[in-house]
Amino acid sequence: MHPIRYFLLIFALAVSLGSMAQEVKWNKAGNAFFLENDGNIVSIELPGRQSTTLVPASALTPAGASAPLSVKSFRFSDDEKQLLIYTNAKRVWRYDTRGDYWHLDVATRKLRQLGKGLPASSLMFAKFSPDGKRVAYVSRHNLYTEDLATGKIDQLTKDGDRRLINGTFDWVYEEEFGCRDGFRWGPDSKSIAYWQIDARQIRDFHMINNTDSIYSFTIPVEYPKVGESPSPCKVGVVSLSTKKTIWMNVPGDPRQHYIPRMEWVPGKQQLIIQQLNRKQNQSKVMLLQPATGAASTILTETDDAWIDVKSYWDDGNIMGWDWLEQNKAFVWVSEKDGWRHLYRVSADGSKETLITQGNYDVINISRIDETNGKVYFLASPENATQQYLYSAPLAGGTPTRITPAGQPGTHDYNIAPAGQFALHSYNSHLLTPDQEIVSLPDHKSLNGKDFTARAKTAASTGSPLRFFQVTTADGVTMDGWMSLPAKFDSTKKYPVVFYVYGEPASCTVKDSYGNGQNPVYDGSMPDDGYIYISLDNRGTPAPKGRTWRKSIYRKVGILNARDQAMAATEILKWPYVDKDRIAVWGWSGGGSMTLNLLCQYPEIYKTGIAVAAVANQLTYDNIYQERYMGLPQEDRAAFIAGSPITYVKNLRGKLLYIHGTGDDNVHYQNAEMLINELIKYKKTFRLMSYPNRSHGIYEGEGTSEHLSATYTEFLRENCPPGAR
Repeated sequence: MHPIRYFLLIFALAVSLGSMAQEVKWNKAGNAFFLENDGNIVSIELPGRQSTTLVPASALTPAGASAPLSVKSFRFSDDEKQLLIYTNAKRVWRYDTRGDYWHLDVATRKLRQLGKGLPASSLMFAKFSPDGKRVAYVSRHNLYTEDLATGKIDQLTKDGDRRLINGTFDWVYEEEFGCRDGFRWGPDSKSIAYWQIDARQIRDFHMINNTDSIYSFTIPVEYPKVGESPSPCKVGVVSLSTKKTIWMNVPGDPRQHYIPRMEWVPGKQQLIIQQLNRKQNQSKVMLLQPATGAASTILTETDDAWIDVKSYWDDGNIMGWDWLEQNKAFVWVSEKDGWRHLYRVSADGSKETLITQGNYDVINISRIDETNGKVYFLASPENATQQYLYSAPLAGGTPTRITPAGQPGTHDYNIAPAGQFALHSYNSHLLTPDQEIVSLPDHKSLNGKDFTARAKTAASTGSPLRFFQVTTADGVTMDGWMSLPAKFDSTKKYPVVFYVYGEPASCTVKDSYGNGQNPVYDGSMPDDGYIYISLDNRGTPAPKGRTWRKSIYRKVGILNARDQAMAATEILKWPYVDKDRIAVWGWSGGGSMTLNLLCQYPEIYKTGIAVAAVANQLTYDNIYQERYMGLPQEDRAAFIAGSPITYVKNLRGKLLYIHGTGDDNVHYQNAEMLINELIKYKKTFRLMSYPNRSHGIYEGEGTSEHLSATYTEFLRENCPPGAR
């Protein structure tokens, strides 16, 4: 479940490989990029890397203000003559997507705030019309446009509220599909297509705040639990002149389908969407006619398990459609041959061609360079813990590795539109993250960095972190890493702490910087004498093929727990492992895994620390849990079999359970259901509840430090460090 991503964001050691690459923006020509630097918007021209200040900080200082705007992000118009500045951002569930927007005419330096008269920090997803004359945005669940010449604001929808959502999404669409921005300008700048989510038909989950006032109050979240039908979703096209919406006639029951993707076909008054059935094992691509609402299906795909959406191979970004051949074809991603591959599909769906060929997975699409007839993508055919840049002909063929051979580890690329240049990010367990600018396809560094030499030096220095593989009694070979004690003596025995996740949302075993370090532990685990290990079981999204990833279908909590336990069984055979000092910990899905391991395999795991765990799978959201488990109406027994509370009666080890009472993701009710079972079977344990803290448990003064101290004290007390 996606909670692990949220956990990773909280701690500094969870390095974002492409942080620089995500913050810069390429110009349209692809020969320069823009970034914010000390309040200035600058342009870096390539290949010479000449820096030009396009917008000085003084131009971003509102009249009467003493300081320039604090720039959260910015966006240029298509002609790069106008600029939108996003500032004063506020959090909406997972991300800072609500704030204030300012418009700047780059030539005249005229700066003006948009949305005057609307509440502060209420604007979302502002973007220019294709002709650059207007900006559209969402405020308080309704869609608005603003004329940039006159400042006139038009409200296009008026029925929006917390439960009827126009132009953005409800909690579960955002969390599980990556859907946030819910409207698209028409190519003629005269209409806007948008989603409407009717959350009135799902129940609120009420979180209770007991501390911010003398009388408690509830915080409602439109949250469909597994087994509950989703919010009905529909797509409409609103005319700017009439302010009337024509709703698209998408076939099927809107309460049994999802529409995670919708875009305009470039240059046409036509929409293209992807529709998933509720179980997410059937995908349909449809063309919609805005004038009439008519829909026609051009591509259908099914899977025995589930079908992932674009955000899973595009760094969480579900927006956009990859068009080719002057919009006569598009790139599609499928696992239907057993590997995640790219296909070229004709615009009417009548013909498709395999682009990436071979027994390997495409991890991410980096750039489609149609001018030179190739697609750049990330993959790692030989080592699933690493990540490199490859290219393949758009006509189909054998891939070519672009990343130099002497740079083992994890690479990310932000490639310019023309495909000539890229911002290259590189790190490994040996190397701290670094960036360079390279030309493509020769991968020549334009700022004189030699990552190959740096990697060679780091390899000669070595690291306390070791990567290894272990094969279980079931014949499953798993990747793992381990960090050994600082003064390791193989003739002595040491405690082992396993860090686990193990669900389809994330891997833990990657050749990246920070692995082997525990961001919650207060101190140094190697110095204190712990062996620290993590393993990726079947069902994790490693680039090992469809069978590896989807073998977990309807077996979450069973297959992944068994893989971890069987791997631990092999590790316990190592002569320097103390089988009486075996601990396990994890957050979110890793918290669930921790509970399952403690209670399903009590003979192995003696101590556990579970944070924000799904103790009962029937409490989690429908999109995630039904994707990987099917519908509980069809097989409720599988949900019960995979839930930790089913096995509480078997607990023998020491347990510390931690949860925030304001967790909108994995609700605190999981803690209370778990506690009830522990009480029922007379199991003693420790509990640390953090009032009103969300899934990341970081809000409030002293929270992170307190959590770290609580975690560390419990681990040292119940799984003592050091050699024996």
